[in-house]
Formats: sequence, structure tokens, C-alpha cells
Amino acid sequence: MKYNEETVDSRVIYDGRIIHVKEDTVRLCNGNLAKRELVEHPGGVGIVAYTEEGSIIFVRQFRKPYDEEILEIPAGKLERGEDHDVCGRRELEEETGYRAQRFDYLGGFYPTPGYCGEIIHIYYADGLTMGERHPDPDEFVDVLTFSPQQVEQMIGSGEIKDMKTIVGYFLSKAKRQQG
Repeated sequence: MKYNEETVDSRVIYDGRIIHVKEDTVRLCNGNLAKRELVEHPGGVGIVAYTEEGSIIFVRQFRKPYDEEILEIPAGKLERGEDHDVCGRRELEEETGYRAQRFDYLGGFYPTPGYCGEIIHIYYADGLTMGERHPDPDEFVDVLTFSPQQVEQMIGSGEIKDMKTIVGYFLSKAKRQQG
């Protein structure tokens, strides 16, 4: 059986600067109607950047949804219609000051498919050179480095909770093992 939902009605609930929320009425594959609350988000990019010594660049910043500081890979929101490679390079430099000679796409994933259409694209970066940081006016981050062993320990202990960071780390580890 092919599973599909046909949208028969849609209404905007919230139209914000970053997200848009809508409620769709859909016809299910059995013919019944159901409601779906959906968050539209332009997506984002996360960068797993390795130093010459093999350490990984992290940022620590306060995240309001959790009311705590979290450790994560450098990342940022795509502007509507923006190429994710361009966004990733921009965000790496804005947040950390680093530019990457090598910038390889590792793939995209769906962080919250139950209600949000966001796609996060992950890049592997190395061949780093230091430039100048240009954080957004409302962005306050510390730039830190950790060895892969430290990263795995922090993932295992729950100190690193950010999904794009966990997925990105393991995608980059596989890439490094493949050469």
C-alpha cells in the first residue's frame, strides 16, 4: 500500500521572522480527514571542522528553548533560497573566524519529521585558516576545541545533546575513516 496524505485545506496560524506555522487538513490513504500542525523552517547547516591537530571546533552558546548553554558544532540558518554550501562557509567564519580549504557535503537529515519540514545539511571542513569572527549582533558564543575522544565521551555522558552535532560528528568520523 502506498501511504500519502493529500492536503485539502491549509491555514496559516503564525507567520514569523524565522518560522511559519500552519494547520493542514489532509485526506489520509483510507479516505478519512485529519489535521496536521506544521512548522515551516528554511533549514540550516552544521559544520564539523577539524583543526590541523585533529581537534574539532565547537561553539558554546545559550539556547532559549532549553534555558541553558549547549555545546554544538558551528551552524546557522539558511536564508530563504540560499545555497547551503554558501551558508555553511559563512556561518563557520561568522561564528569561529575559521575558513576551510576543504568543505565536503556529508548529507542532509530531517531533525523533527513529525511536525517540521526543516532539513539540516552537514559539512566536513578541514584545512582551516584563521580569519576574523563576525557574529550576529544577538549571538554570543565561545569557540572551543575538543579531541574526537572527548567528543565521544561528552556524547556518551549526555553533555552534548544537540542532534546536528551528534549526527555531524558520526558522519565526519566515517568520512575520516574512509580517507
